Amino acid sequence: MPVKRALISVSDKKGVVEFARGLANLGAEIVSTGGTAKTLREAGVPVTYISDVTGFPEILDGRVKTLHPGVHGGILARRDDDHLGQLEKHGITPIDLVVVNLYPFRETVAKPGVTLEEAIENIDIGGPAMVRSAAKNYRHVLIVVNPERYDEVLTALRQGEPGNGLKMALALEAFAHTASYDAAIAAYLEGLGAKDELFPPAWNISVKRAQVLRYGENPHQLAAFYRDPAISGPCAGNAVQLSGKELSYNNIGDLDSAFELVREFTEPAAVIVKHNNPCGCACSSGLHKAYLKAFECDPVSAFGGIVALNRVVDVATAEEMAKIFLEVIIAPGYQDEALDILKRKSALRVLETGEITGQASDRFVTRKVNGGLLVQEADREVLRMPELKVVTKRQPAKEEMDELVFAMTVVKHVKSNAIVVTKGRQQLGVGAGQMNRVGSARIALEQAGEKARGAVLGSDAFFPFRDTVDEAAKAGITAIIQPGGSIRDEESIEAADEHGISMVFTGMRHFKH
Repeated sequence: MPVKRALISVSDKKGVVEFARGLANLGAEIVSTGGTAKTLREAGVPVTYISDVTGFPEILDGRVKTLHPGVHGGILARRDDDHLGQLEKHGITPIDLVVVNLYPFRETVAKPGVTLEEAIENIDIGGPAMVRSAAKNYRHVLIVVNPERYDEVLTALRQGEPGNGLKMALALEAFAHTASYDAAIAAYLEGLGAKDELFPPAWNISVKRAQVLRYGENPHQLAAFYRDPAISGPCAGNAVQLSGKELSYNNIGDLDSAFELVREFTEPAAVIVKHNNPCGCACSSGLHKAYLKAFECDPVSAFGGIVALNRVVDVATAEEMAKIFLEVIIAPGYQDEALDILKRKSALRVLETGEITGQASDRFVTRKVNGGLLVQEADREVLRMPELKVVTKRQPAKEEMDELVFAMTVVKHVKSNAIVVTKGRQQLGVGAGQMNRVGSARIALEQAGEKARGAVLGSDAFFPFRDTVDEAAKAGITAIIQPGGSIRDEESIEAADEHGISMVFTGMRHFKH
């Protein structure tokens, strides 16, 4: 299909000059608007201004320039005698190709301190209308919204008639572009009203495919990772990969789990995750010591693990991590020599998040189920000392109380039923995902072994029976932290008193299914 007239109006001007020049060389008349027309003219590409097509100037500070029959008639007309006759009657020239990408709404609202007025001015109206018109008439009009398509489209035009497959692909990409754009606007406006209605009638989210993955949880499952451009701040989704193989589906899930735990701590900390549960977690006076303590928790499980750190990685820590096979390392940054050490392991994936300045801006957790979507607030609650309630005769010492808070912080990131044993701000044993709580306790205590003597135990939910307390006492646990709230709380409290164990209630459950 020869392109006799092309309309180009883009916010992202990457590659547009070369593309427009290529179209002009094929004999196309280039029609353009505002800033795009200026860019093309300055580059020596002949341009017809949109106002010369519509016979009407751009008005309202550019809000109205393409919403005109001279534009949309030219785009929407079928190439049959009836429609072409109507165009001729009204002096409208067909438009064969539309190149449009939209006002940078996402980029605008991502800026700190952006006002509602600024956001509204970056809501494109004419652009989406032209994109949808061209996509609707894709059999006769090529629509290009992605600069990555420019070379492909030029090549197809030089070869003659673009195939139906390309036409349809461009149309689908166009409708996805406008749908994503509208979803981003809706999500932003809904966010402004979140105080009044946390969960709106329609859940709008606009995500962009970042990469197609080798496979999903298993090799027979296809998978991809989509990044949410509305989320800012350090997190697994925003991390930059510095070296190593491509990330897998399971890698990304484990990265998220590891990093969300390590960011909980203000002192140097290291977390090692395996199968979405921490097999090692520790804090210390320095990152190297913290990593050694985390590795010591479970050296067997650490093999092939995901490591998250909350400080810039130094040489000593890098050398230690390089001693074993790890899948992924994620940290705020790396000293140059430390990064060189890690890059020597070509398969090791190394990711950088930037400084951890707080939580990422994503306040919700979603989970797809067959037929719908579960949405909840992220579990960002932290323990506050004044709210902790000692329910036993024996009061925990200050060091024990600090340790109990550490244990419960780890518990929050372990799959339910979750039991964690810690001492010296080091995870000693973890029981995860068991169908009953005492089963998780036995696993955690067995893993801790003799180190459980003088340690503390945390539980993500209340004890329905005293059996977990009795198991803890046998192992030498001195203090327990749990939410409380069972109708049999008194039974657990009496058991703790019998064994001389301190027990603290938080009043807050941390299930993680």
